[in-house]
Amino acid sequence: MELKQVPLNDVHEKLGAKMVPFAGFNMPVRYSSDIEEHMTVRKGVGVFDVSHMGEFTVKGPHALELIQKVTSNDASKLVDGQAQYSCLPNETGGIVDDLLVYRVKENDYVLVVNASNIEKDWNWISKYNTIGAEMKNVSDDTCLFAVQGPKAAAVLQKLTNVKLSDIPYYHFVIGKFAGQENVCMSNTGYTGAGGFEIYCDKKTAHAVWDAIFAAGKDADIKPIGLGARDTLRLEMGFCLYGNDIDDTTSPLEAGLAWITKFSKDFVNSAALKKQKETGVARKLVGFKMIDKGIPRHDYQLKDASGNVIGKVTSGTMSPVLGVGIGLGYVTIANAASGSEIFVDVRGKNLKAQVHKLPLI
Repeated sequence: MELKQVPLNDVHEKLGAKMVPFAGFNMPVRYSSDIEEHMTVRKGVGVFDVSHMGEFTVKGPHALELIQKVTSNDASKLVDGQAQYSCLPNETGGIVDDLLVYRVKENDYVLVVNASNIEKDWNWISKYNTIGAEMKNVSDDTCLFAVQGPKAAAVLQKLTNVKLSDIPYYHFVIGKFAGQENVCMSNTGYTGAGGFEIYCDKKTAHAVWDAIFAAGKDADIKPIGLGARDTLRLEMGFCLYGNDIDDTTSPLEAGLAWITKFSKDFVNSAALKKQKETGVARKLVGFKMIDKGIPRHDYQLKDASGNVIGKVTSGTMSPVLGVGIGLGYVTIANAASGSEIFVDVRGKNLKAQVHKLPLI
């Protein structure tokens, strides 16, 4: 299958990015080093081009009804200019995808989905759209830049009259930005470092990107690749679809009970409600290494007696902590914060400790 390109592919190549296939796209994994880029976001400001993400508009009098049917969170609670983290449960207890639901105004929503699942999600939601909600896949026409870090808001404020400090977390404003109309400035992100996600039309993407970098010059703004995006989200304990959550993991096992609202009926809600009542057998936990070693995806997790209790779903060396960190599913008996567990790293059982999220 031919790799798709984000509209700014040439920009990343000129910047010397190492490009890799990711979710069907040719994507920048790093420009300098993962650690340097990670610390740029934690201490300053960095920009991710995440235009590979998918965006669907859902409009009309049946828009909310459809969203309520296919998502686990309660979208009826959203007000204009508010975003919500949610997931699409499947019919067998797992998760089709996790996503963001944006309420632009009444009867007008945007769903932001993972790049690897655009077609899968579109087909899934369409299957339940027997009520005539107006759906449009605008993924190919939309660019998304995540401008993240403690200096992000000050840099972006130079480019808009919208008072960014007045936009609460998980809210957004659509307005003029970098001289372009209809740009969505969203106080969301996947790093835990603060900042905004900027959605614009692909026709204006080059101009918006250049303006952000010009405005951030004094703040030593840098482009950031997918490598640092992964280590940043892992320090926060944010799930990555395909690693920590997938078609076989229940939102309740994954610690996503807070986005699973039984105040309404949704796909598979009866079975999930029953699971909530009976309790889950395993749970996604964060952990930090005590012994020296780096946990990796699919490494076995064991108890002190050497019994297998689960496996690592995501693992890395934390640039902030300087120790190995990870996420993984373990049996309920071993899921409490402070529990001692062991990671099987190439036949050696290395000690780790379950830790409440975030990990930093």
